[in-house]
This record gives sequence, C-alpha cells and structure tokens, in this order.
Amino acid sequence: MLLEFIYPLVTYLTPLNVLQYITFRGAYSALTTLLICFLCGPRLIKALHRLKVGQVIRTDGPATHLQKTGTPTMGGLLIILSVVFSLLIWQDLHNTKVWLTLGAFVALGLVGFIDDFIKVHFHNSAGIPAWAKLLGQGLVALTVVLILYFSGDEETTLLYVPFLKYPVLDLGVLWIPFGVLLIMGESNAVNFTDGLDGLATGLLILVFTALALLTYISGRADYAAYLGIPYLAGSGELTVFCLAMIGACVGFLWFNSHPAEVIMGDVGSLSMGGVIAVISLIIKKEVLVLVIGGVFVLEIASVILQIASFKIRKKRIFKMAPLHHHFEESGWQETKIVTRFWILGGLFVIIALSTLKIQ
Repeated sequence: MLLEFIYPLVTYLTPLNVLQYITFRGAYSALTTLLICFLCGPRLIKALHRLKVGQVIRTDGPATHLQKTGTPTMGGLLIILSVVFSLLIWQDLHNTKVWLTLGAFVALGLVGFIDDFIKVHFHNSAGIPAWAKLLGQGLVALTVVLILYFSGDEETTLLYVPFLKYPVLDLGVLWIPFGVLLIMGESNAVNFTDGLDGLATGLLILVFTALALLTYISGRADYAAYLGIPYLAGSGELTVFCLAMIGACVGFLWFNSHPAEVIMGDVGSLSMGGVIAVISLIIKKEVLVLVIGGVFVLEIASVILQIASFKIRKKRIFKMAPLHHHFEESGWQETKIVTRFWILGGLFVIIALSTLKIQ
C-alpha cells in the first residue's frame, strides 16, 4: 500500500526512495508483525480464555501433556492476521506471486481453523475426519500448483537438486502431482511437529530465515548468476513475505515458549507448513526445502514409519510418534527436546545454504 500510494510522492520527498528497496520493506514488515503480536497477543489470549477456546489433549499421548489441557489454542490466527496486515502495508501489491502465496496461506489457515473449531466446540481431540482435512489441503494445493503450472514458463517444471547447478529432470505434467504432494506433506509435517511448547515456532523462524535469503537472491539476476541458481523475476518480493513471517513467529514465540500461554493450533501449523512448500515451488527449491526443514521431514517420516511398521510387523519402531514424543517417553525434559531440535534445525539450514556454493 505504501509502495502504491506513498512512493509516488518521492518526487517531492526524496527519503521515500527507500520504499523501493525490498530489504527496507522486508525489515519493516517483520517489525510490524512483531509489534502486532506483542500488542495484540495478551488481548487474544484473554479473549480465548473468555471464550473457553482451550486445547483438547489426546488421551493416547504422553501423560505429561494432560497438564496442557485448556491452554488457549488457535493462536495461529494472530500470526495470519498480523502477516496479512503487514503485507498490505509493505508489499508490492502488483506482484502476483505474493498474492498466490498469501492466498494459499489464508486458505490453508481456514482448513486448520475448521479443524480447531471442531476440536474445541465438540471437545474432541480428533477434529474433522482425516479424509476431510486432506481433501481441504489437497484442493488448496491443487489450485496453487495449477496456477503455477499454467502461468509459468519452461522453467516451472524443471527439478533442481542440491549440489547440482543444472536441472536433473523436466517433470512435465507430473510436476502437478509432485507439487500437490509437497504442499500437503510440508503442511502436515509442521502440524505433526507442533506438539511441544515453542518447538514448531522456533523451527519455522529458522526455515523462513533461509527462505528469505533464497527468495532475495533468486529475484536478483546478478546474485542468481553468481551462485548459478535460476533467476526468477518478481520472486524477490517474497522476501518481504518471509520476513513478515519471521517477525510474526518471533512475536508468537514470546507467548508460546514453555510454559505456553497459547498454542498455535492447526490454523497456524497447516498454513505455515503449506506456505513453505508454495514458496519453494515458486523459487525452484522443491528438493532443497526438504533439507531446510529437515526436522519437519524427520517428524513426519517417524509417523509414516511407525504406522507402516505396526501394520506390517505388528511392532513399533519408536516408543511414540512423532519423533519428539519418542524422546519424551525416553525421559528427556520438554525444554531439552525443544532446544536440541532447534539446534538440529539450525544445522539443516546451514547445510542447505552451503549447497549454493558447492555446485
């Protein structure tokens, strides 16, 4: 909005020239979401308490989690609303990539909101049926991927892998199901990870930090050429989105750190997980994002392996899945698990970014 209505006044007020810089608008988009979370967080928590929007804990989970029963949930609404407000101020509103990303973010948040609402309203930890949740995610993912497929160029369906400068494969029409599965998988991976106070939020800060850097250099022809990665015009504006997400997550972590005053809920985890995949599809980092969010991959992989092992062998691999529950059942304290998973997440980000120079 500022770029649209205020920047034209640069002729009369030259300091407004800073608005053309993505880094400036990105920094202030992060500051905006951070301040909104700090200012509105306590009010939201009080409102959720008043409306009795409390977390319903699954009975088959770790016994230590029963004390979290009643903790206000659906805190992801704070993240979504702060990001939308910030982007309307600082984003280039003519950029279609931003609108597509924002649309997917809000739509997946709506799927999560419905699931959270069912849990709270009917005091049922299951929420909506799994097939209904997957259907909602699938419809959003398919819409996004089809838009990218039919509005993109020959670069869209190419598959790049870490350590290699050139694409290894042109997926063609198979890129559509590939993209849908990536969005749904990443969305659910973050959802599975969101089980301990601050765990998913801290990891999301790390992931969006990496994506902010990748979107920026992908939108700069000079940096992209130097690093040997695809230059994608307009993708630099997604840096503003990523930095807004970082600010919102940092602000939310203030209230979500142990012991959590508010829980993200599916409205937050499904939307943020899905939008990570959407951004990776746009900037052609579909494989690299699996390294960046390596902890999320480990979490969802642990669930898949646990289910497969039990169905085939009638034996469990882990004491409990997702993976963080396994360590809880092994006697690790919640704060120790969260801190160590954050460290592991940071290592995955460093490894992923190092591939930019090793190719």
